[in-house]
Amino acid sequence: MNAAARDALVQAVQANCHIADARHATELSLCTYLLQMREFFRWEQGRPFGAALPRAEVGRWIAARESLWAALEAEDYRPLPLDDGGAPAAPFDAAQVNARLQGSGLLYGAGLGVGGRPVFFLAELHGHALRQGLPVATAGREWARGLLAPPAVLADEHGAAQIVLRREAIARWGWERFEAFQLRPSADRPFAAAVQAYGLDGDFDAALPRFVDEQAEAALLHELGEYAVGQRLGPAWQALRDALPSRRAELYLRALRDLLADLEVTLPALLERGASASMHVWFAAFDGLRAQLFPGLRQAYAGWRDGDGGAALQHACRSGHRHFAALARRLLQRHAQGGSAAATHLEAMLTADAAVCRAGPGG
Repeated sequence: MNAAARDALVQAVQANCHIADARHATELSLCTYLLQMREFFRWEQGRPFGAALPRAEVGRWIAARESLWAALEAEDYRPLPLDDGGAPAAPFDAAQVNARLQGSGLLYGAGLGVGGRPVFFLAELHGHALRQGLPVATAGREWARGLLAPPAVLADEHGAAQIVLRREAIARWGWERFEAFQLRPSADRPFAAAVQAYGLDGDFDAALPRFVDEQAEAALLHELGEYAVGQRLGPAWQALRDALPSRRAELYLRALRDLLADLEVTLPALLERGASASMHVWFAAFDGLRAQLFPGLRQAYAGWRDGDGGAALQHACRSGHRHFAALARRLLQRHAQGGSAAATHLEAMLTADAAVCRAGPGG
């Protein structure tokens, strides 16, 4: 692909990112929105990690971006021009786009995130691999992206599952977390341990490659867990998700599936490998509904840090997985029963006290 063709493709993908942001950026809390916009500015302007971002300049950029979004919000997503002699590709057909991009050194991503929010990106192709029978595509430098940049995703294109990892998104998440940690170092013990383990507070740029490599592996383990859980839950799980009456209920369901994936695959694998730095990073990000649904997991992590050899965490993974697998089965059974009150009952089950795993680190 020549430079002109690549530029045309980048412009089309970035336009679709802008349209998606125009329609969905207001769904974020104000604090999250401002933090994401700040780092989006850093990416778009090519500012290095650690460079001071002038507040006035960022403010003007945000105002200009919001004006652009207002002009684009009602537009349709744009087809993607490819220089292989074929017709422009549909923006959500990532499998077709990547098939036609073979040999170009580029990787395209498109899908729907939580709440049906579209996510697009175009990046340099870092590599392909196969893990447990699943193809894994890894993105490097990103040429086009939106405000939301998930570091990993389990994609299902035309019945063929694939894991996509975004190394640049992982690096930027690491910087954002480290920057926040510097402001309040005593408030985040797990990340403080990760900072020490990786040496992020010494030479951040020198420590970053190892951090990205290991967090890409942890993200891959999570997606492998997602795939295993999804195979057991079956297509009825998506139907259940579609039946939920609110975004709140969807977030609870997302947290439930994330817990199943990590309790089954991610945490046991990190424990077995002795990947202590990655374990600290995982618990630094263990918050929100996942922590609310399984409060005892942090106690088990504390036991591991205190030198119990991982016994409490192993027990917590087993007991927590049993609890949440049973909850998932009950949800599927209630959905299968149907009825006019099914959606309300599903949300009530997800948010009830009984949904919380009360198992402690040792019992």
